[in-house]
Amino acid sequence: MKTNIKLLALFTMGLLLFSCSQEELNKEIETTLTPDYSLSKRGNTSTLTNWSFDNLTGWEDATQVGNPNYYIENGHLNIFTNPNTWERTKIKTTTTYSTGTYTWRIFVPAIGEGDMASIGAFLYNNDTHELDFEIGYGKQIIRNELNAATDDLLVYMTSQANPFQSYATKIKRNQWHTFSMELTLNSSRKYQVNWRINDILASTVQLSYGSKTKFKIFCSLENLTFIGEHIPKTQNYALFDFVEYNNK
Repeated sequence: MKTNIKLLALFTMGLLLFSCSQEELNKEIETTLTPDYSLSKRGNTSTLTNWSFDNLTGWEDATQVGNPNYYIENGHLNIFTNPNTWERTKIKTTTTYSTGTYTWRIFVPAIGEGDMASIGAFLYNNDTHELDFEIGYGKQIIRNELNAATDDLLVYMTSQANPFQSYATKIKRNQWHTFSMELTLNSSRKYQVNWRINDILASTVQLSYGSKTKFKIFCSLENLTFIGEHIPKTQNYALFDFVEYNNK
């Protein structure tokens, strides 16, 4: 009985194979035998790098004026500047990057009223190829234009050149905020930049240069004249929780 069942099964399979065209069989074989590399290809081209600031591996000092005023504490980068100085404290990545999304999570404190102090999260190649988030108290005339409340700080989103563009908005102080820049290429292979604050699109610009220009990532606190009314009267600081780069 078992032999008869096996013969019947083989006969049925033969009929099925005979009923298929050679073209269909070839296609089926090709589908079966051809490996799917899509996942490995995606894995090879996608890069996610996260710096959680348990240490400063992958970063180097970039301070321009004064001492390197920063340290790691409880998984945060604490960066500060002193009062009555023009200190410019900065760190930068040791590697350069191009297209992708850059994200900084920052605790933005109550910067001294009128202090010329700027928390920076930015990309830098040179002075004409620089893309910024700059956060500070701001000039009173700009605060008035934006109807800023006493617990608001200003955020400037700036392309320093090629072309120059700067747009200001306001955020609440004494809170964690997420700042991101998305760099993509248009049909002419030039950078398109989108600035987002807490995942909300805040500004955009089309640049005149593309991915041959690569950037280092910066975290900073600088005492700069453009963003306040007087030399800082207090010690200002910022906490960086993490920085992330994703080229996907």
